[in-house]
Order: sequence, then structure tokens, then C-alpha cells
Amino acid sequence: MDDFVRKKLIEWGLRNWIGKFQDQGIDEESFYCLDNGDIKDLITKVLPRERFKKRLKLLKVLANSHTSDNGKRKLELQGESSRGLSSNKKQRCDTTYQEKYILSEVKNIIACVHSKLLHGDKTMLNAFLKEKICDLETEKRELVGVFGRTGAGKSSLINAVVGEKDLLPSGSVSACTTVIIKVEANKQNQNYEAEIEFIKKEEWELKQVLLYLSTFIENVADHEEEDTDEYNDAVEMLSALYGEEWRNNYSEESLMNDKHFREIPEFLNSKKKTLTSESAKELSAKLVKYTRSSSEDGDAKEVKRWFWPLVKCVTIRVPNNDLLQNVTLVDLPGNGDRNQGRDKMWKGVVERCSTVWIVTDINRAVSEKEPWEILKSASSLMGNGGQCQHIHFICTKSDVIEDSDDLSVAGVRAAIFKRNTQAKEEVRREFRKIKEVKKHFSDDCFKVFTLSSKEFRRNKWLKPNETEVPKLQEFLQNLNNCHSETLNYVAGGYGILSLIQGAGCREVAGIQADVCADVEENLRCGLKKVSESMLKALDPLKNCLIKAVEKSKSSCESALQSFLKSEGVPGSAFHRTLKCAVANNDIYKTRKGEEQNLNEKLASCLTESIDEEFMKTFPNESKCEPLNGAISSFSLDTGLLVEKYKGVQLQLEFLRKEEEKVRKEINKIIRERKKEIYSCLTTTIVEKMRKCYEDAQQCKGPGSLKVMRTIIEQHVHAKKDVMFEEAKDAMLSKLQNLMEDILKKLKETMQVSIELSLRTDDKSLPDVKEELATVTKYYNKLKENRDEEILQIS
Repeated sequence: MDDFVRKKLIEWGLRNWIGKFQDQGIDEESFYCLDNGDIKDLITKVLPRERFKKRLKLLKVLANSHTSDNGKRKLELQGESSRGLSSNKKQRCDTTYQEKYILSEVKNIIACVHSKLLHGDKTMLNAFLKEKICDLETEKRELVGVFGRTGAGKSSLINAVVGEKDLLPSGSVSACTTVIIKVEANKQNQNYEAEIEFIKKEEWELKQVLLYLSTFIENVADHEEEDTDEYNDAVEMLSALYGEEWRNNYSEESLMNDKHFREIPEFLNSKKKTLTSESAKELSAKLVKYTRSSSEDGDAKEVKRWFWPLVKCVTIRVPNNDLLQNVTLVDLPGNGDRNQGRDKMWKGVVERCSTVWIVTDINRAVSEKEPWEILKSASSLMGNGGQCQHIHFICTKSDVIEDSDDLSVAGVRAAIFKRNTQAKEEVRREFRKIKEVKKHFSDDCFKVFTLSSKEFRRNKWLKPNETEVPKLQEFLQNLNNCHSETLNYVAGGYGILSLIQGAGCREVAGIQADVCADVEENLRCGLKKVSESMLKALDPLKNCLIKAVEKSKSSCESALQSFLKSEGVPGSAFHRTLKCAVANNDIYKTRKGEEQNLNEKLASCLTESIDEEFMKTFPNESKCEPLNGAISSFSLDTGLLVEKYKGVQLQLEFLRKEEEKVRKEINKIIRERKKEIYSCLTTTIVEKMRKCYEDAQQCKGPGSLKVMRTIIEQHVHAKKDVMFEEAKDAMLSKLQNLMEDILKKLKETMQVSIELSLRTDDKSLPDVKEELATVTKYYNKLKENRDEEILQIS
């Protein structure tokens, strides 16, 4: 066995198997020729064997990319992932495996260097470097929100895309509209797992449910108004949890007795419940009672109690799934939930989605109101209030053609293609009409897919790629792509190793003062340029906001009256709705997503006036930079300084990488803070309206509806001038704080880096010349890959 094999086994954590390889005389050439049978003989334990196979596969891909014309033979990537792929797709697949290998190798190198630092002298620079190494470990996680009514094909879509036929139940199983279901990779073991998060015990609004029930039962006796959403929701929730016994005694004390929750003690203890199975189908059967409201399928017939009223979120983890490594699919209720705990989580998830899939039956893609209402109602939360970059409108069941039995295969294919093409054009045309959505998203963000999960499995009429399931899988693969993660990690490692090597062997005593003076002057100029650029970028938004206040003062009356004088709604029904709204400080939704919210109506007078300018200032699209690229203008001009001060090239290279890193961090901070900035208009209105809701809650008895209306009306008239001005001031204050925090982070981060890299001489640091050379090679390879990708796109 040669040193190459020994080194690889040590790097891959397989030191215990060195003896086996040595006994068989495995050298570098035979190492590359090992097949599955050979590996099984050499490594007898399953997990180490699988780790070795994965690493060897990645190593072969990397070797393949460097094979010369007159040298080693070409190595072919094995496995299903390469079959049937175009040359470009296969090249991307090869590149992905190559980058996984590079990331693994560089992480091993950095881990070894970190170990040396841990055993080194405890100096300031040593501590700084260890902190920088820990900061390299960041996990990217993209959220894809999936909306759509029950029966639209969401479950079948998710099952097909992730390649798990029985993961989410479909068919005659009735979905629950309140439970959020996340699907992601299980990176810890080979099991299918589900983690169930319950609402807090105090969030179970049993008292409110019983109030609905008693109120409507009384009304039924007098007015025959039993068929209402609130009444039906209350009955459905109580029947799900307690069976029929609640009808005999539905007092709060009786129904909150611990005996009702013996099967889910986690709810009483505010803990999460974990279910584990060896198969997707088995896990799905266990989950039914927590995620569905009824079922006629299999074992679910025996379910006596359904726990969905108490469940906030379910996270399903799938083993061995590359598409979900850095992506989470989230099956979302259409418009949140009236339970405040669930609704808060729903909003938090939606605003963090980088992609949204809206799923509907192809035959009702344009005519069905629900998907378009979801898009309109959530657009501000996804757009200016969130970080969504892609909206995919997915038309399911695209293979369902009438009278298909009377057509030939060619006839069916032609009918499918014609109908799908027509549906796509009609959906795009409908999207272009929706002004409230276009204020948050450009046409480039919107794509239409016509998809058949069933045809993807059976291939009766269409080839797999024609079902468009592979297109969504490819999108997820690109979203999941490790290129950004790998490049960021390797670039950071390259900078750290440059600093270690430079600090340990430099001879720059004569130029130290000069180089520090130049760098600090460049820092001062860079900060000034960023400040000026940010002020210039924010001026149009500030001017737009000032105009929006004046417009809101005059237009809020119509918003107020549309809320207080709901036409077509009977007085008693509106009375109950208004009473529920004021009882929750105007946060009221039925479980079906219907909403009454005066706060948002009033705030919309402001937000609708600034939406377009806000989107220009803080775009979600990755190709557009926030604040008109103000952060990109920051630079220490280290490239020019390298020519002048060659003795500190490595330290300047470290500072250049720190520049890149801090710019990325600030852009991430802006992306998060802009959500808070945008929402502050609404939160200010909510706070200013709170007093009138508290007063309205006291209204009881005959004429209370009129009194409630009067209280709210008078409050808005009295406060509108102050209310909108304060909302504007709140946003301006947050924008000012953002600018100050950006400049502070830039200044402090770079000052510390300058101080420790150019003014600190630490001879106790390890020699990392060999490690730096290896990481530099990998770094250059990654940059080459990125440049090739850019050329292909352009």
C-alpha cells in the first residue's frame, strides 16, 4: 500500500481499515479500480463502507476532470443520476460531485489546521483564527412553500418530486387545512422520521370554540342559523378531538381534563413528539391522525381521534435524498389560521420562502378563485415582506384527457400538448392582470408548469421529461446546488490559511506603518462611498413614503367604511364577526381563511403606495442587489496594494476575502431587516388601533353593534393624522438604523481584520504552506467552474 491510499483512508475517517488495504497491496492505481464487491470484502461494516463508496465516487469525478489526453483513462460517473441526461446536465452533475469532493477535502484540511491552533499558544491572533474557522460552517436552507386546495394534487406532486410514492397520503384522505407539513432530508440516519410540534396548551382556544358553539346554538333556536363556518368549525374540532362524548358535557373543565390527552402527553408538557419508521408508507400511516381530518383508507378507518386541532407543524425527514439536502418543501394552508400560534408560524414560514409553488387542477387553472386569492393575499408577505424569488404556478393532472380511450397514443399526446400550451398561456395572461401582485414580482419571477405525477410513474403516453416533474426536480437541484456553499467555504479557508502563512513568516517591519496607513485610508474612503450610495438609493423611497402619508389620510375613510358596512352580510352574522375581530385586536380568520382585518386595510393605504419603490430598493431577485448596489461599492483596493507591497501579499489576500465575506453577510442582514422595515407600517397601525378594540370589547346587549362601529369610526377619525405620520416615522427610523448598522459592521469587522493581520506578528502559528497550496488549487478550480457556468448562462 502506498502513501496515497494511507492518506485517503485517514482523511476519510477510515484509519481502522488501513491494515486490510495493506494486506491486499492496494496502491493508487488499484484504488481507482475497486468495485462494489472489492469494497465489501475490504470494509465489512455497512456505514464505513458506504462512506468509502461515496468518497471514492467523488474522487473519481474529480480525477476525471483532470484526465489528460495522453494520460489516465476517463472515469465514468455511475448511477441513475447520469442516465438519460443531456451533456450539459451531465456536466453539471459531474461538477456537483466534484465540488462535494472539494468541500470534503478542504473541510478535512481546515479541521487539521484548527486542531493545531487549539494546541498552539493562546494569542489574540490564534483566538481570532479559531473563531474565523468556526464561522466557516454555515448551512444553507431554502424553503419552497406549496399552496393549493385539498384535491388539487399537492401530495402527489411532492411525492413525485422527492421520489417517494407513499410519503404523503392522497386520494380519499381528507387533508387538514391548518397543519403545516415540512419535508426535508434526514442527515442523521437511514430512517423515515416525523417530528410533531403541538400548539402550546394555553394556545388551545377551547374557551373561544365553546363560546362559538353556545352562541350559535342559541341563535339556531331563534333564527335557524346553524349552517355557519364558525359553528361547523367548532363542531368539527371538538368531534375530532373528543369523539361524540363532548356533546354530553362540553364544559371547559371537563374537556381540558388530562385523560383526554393520554395518547399525546407531549401536548401537556409542551414537547415535540417523534415518530420513526423504516418506510415512507409506514410513517404516513402513523401520521394520519395528526395531519388529516378524516379518511376512508386502510388503517385510518380505525382512527377514533384526530389530533390536528392541537398540531402546529409536522416535519418529515426522508433518508438518502439529494434533492432535499439543503431544501425544505413546506405544504402550507392557504391563508394561515385563526389560531394565533399557528398563524404566526404560517407567516414566519411564508416570509422565508425563496420559492412558492401554487398548485391547481389544470382544468380550473384560470377559473378557480382559490389559487389566485392565495397569490393575491400572500403577495406582500412573500414579496416586500419576505424573500420570494420564484413563483411557480403548477397545473396538475395534465394527462387527464376526455375520451382518451378513443384516441391513438399519438392523438392523446397531441391533445395533451395542445391543452398544456393553451393552459400555460392563459395562466400567464391572468397573472399579468393582477396589479397587487405585480407590485411585488416581475414577469421573470413567474413560471407555469403543466404536470402529471401519475404519468411520470407509468409512462403510458408521455416520456418522463414531458410530464415536467423532472423540470421541477432540476429546479430543486439547482436551488440545492452546493456550488455557493462550497465556494464560500473554500474561499474563506483560503483567506484564513493565507493569513496564517503570512503572519508566521513575514519580514515587513520597514513597510508595516506605510501599508497600514494606506489600508486604513482606503477603509475610510470605502465607508464614505457606501454611506453616500445608501443615502442616494433611499431618497426615492423616503419621498414616496411622505406622499403615501398624505394619500392615506384621505383614502382611509373608504377602507374604514368597507370594513364597518359589509354589504350583503346579515346584521347578526356581521355582529358576531365584528365581535370576534375586536376580541382578538382585529386579528380574526375563519379556519377556511376568510379574513376581517381593519388594521391591514388601513395599513394598505400606505403599503400600496410604496410597494413598487420598495421593491426597487430591496429586491428579492438574486441578480439584483439591494440599495442599488451600494454595498458592492465597498473595497479596500487590496489588488492595487499587492503591487505596491509584495511582502504582505498573503495578508492582503486575507483582507480581500474578508471584504467579500462581510459584503455577503451585510446583504443577508439587509434581506432579513427589510422584512421588519416593511412590516413596521402595519405593526404601528395595529398598536395605534389597540385602544379602540379594547373599548369595543366592552359593548354588550342590544345596540352593541352600532356602538362598536361608532367607537372604531371615531377612533380612526381622531387618530388618522398622527397614526400615518407615526407609521412613516417608524419606517424612516428603521431605515436610518439599518444604514448606521451597515456602516458600523463594515468598519468594525475590517478594523479588527486589519489590526490582527497587519499589526500582529505571531511566530507561534503553524506552517501551512502545503495546505495553502492545496486549497489554492481547489479555489482556482471552483472559480473556473463558476466562470464556465456564467458563460453558459450568457
